[in-house]
Amino acid sequence: MTAARRDDIARNVVGRRRELDLVLAAVSAGRDVMLEGPPGTSKSTILRAITANWGVPFVLVEGNAELTPARLVGHHNPARVLREDYSADNFVPGPLVEAMQRGGFLYIEELNRAPEDTLNTLLAAMAEREVAVPRVGTITALPTFRVLASMNPFDNVGTARISDSVYDRWCRLAIGYQDAAEEADIVAVRTGSVDDELVADAVALTRATRAHPDLRRGSSVRGAIDLAAIAAELEHLGSYDGDRPRRILDAALLALSARVGVDEAADATPERVITEIWENHFFSRPGGPRRDRITSTSTTR
Repeated sequence: MTAARRDDIARNVVGRRRELDLVLAAVSAGRDVMLEGPPGTSKSTILRAITANWGVPFVLVEGNAELTPARLVGHHNPARVLREDYSADNFVPGPLVEAMQRGGFLYIEELNRAPEDTLNTLLAAMAEREVAVPRVGTITALPTFRVLASMNPFDNVGTARISDSVYDRWCRLAIGYQDAAEEADIVAVRTGSVDDELVADAVALTRATRAHPDLRRGSSVRGAIDLAAIAAELEHLGSYDGDRPRRILDAALLALSARVGVDEAADATPERVITEIWENHFFSRPGGPRRDRITSTSTTR
C-alpha cells in the first residue's frame, strides 16, 4: 500500500489519519481488526473508504441474538429442497460466505451481542480462511477477504463477555471521539451547512452531553449532524421570529433526547439535561445573549 493510495482513501474520511493508517496497515497485511469505541466515531466510514478504494464488497452484519450460525453461513432454500432435495444450487449464501466468495470485508457491528456458537463458526473461518458447508462443500475465501468487528465498550446491556480466544484472533484498535474541530468538519460535510456558528453550537451542545454528570451516555456526532440539519430547516419555516437560541433548543431536544442515557440514580429527564446544557452554552459564555432578550425557555409551545 503506497502513501499516494492512502491519501486517496483519506479524502473520504474527515480526520482519523492515525486510525486510518493503522487499519489500512492491518488489512493490507492480511489481518482482521476489532474496532472498539462508542457509536459515531467513523469506524464503518474508515472501512467503507478502504473497500471502495480496493473495489471489494462491504458486507455489514448486525450482531445480535438472532445472528445464528445458519444466518451467518447461509441455508438451503426450503421450497427448492422439497422439490429438488439438497444441492449446491439451492444454497443461499449468508454474509460470511458472501464475503468469502467475493473477497469482501465482513463487518460485524456489536460483536459482543452475537451468540457464542456464532462466534465459534466465525473464528474457524478466520483461522482457516475456508468454511465447510454441508451438502455444498468447502468454500475458500478470496485473498482480499477480511473480518472486521466493532464493540461499544460503554454499553453492556444485552452483551456477553468476549473470551480471550476471540480477542486472540483480532488486531484491536480503540477509537474515541474526535476533537471539536474535526467534529465540526464532519457536521459541515454531512449537512452541507455554511453556517459556521450553527455548526459550532451543534457540536458544542452535543459534546457537552458526554461530560454531564447526570448522563451515563452522551450523544455521538450524529446528534450534532441532526441538530444542525433540523435547526436549519426550522429557520426556513419561520416560526421562531428570529429567536435563534430557542430554535436551537427545540432542534437539540429533537436530535439529542433519544441519543443520551440518563443515569439511573439521577432525578432528571433527557429534556431537562439538554435544556440545562443549552442554558449553560448560551447564557453562561461571555458575550452570549442575555436572558431577558430571549423568549420563554419552556419546552412546550
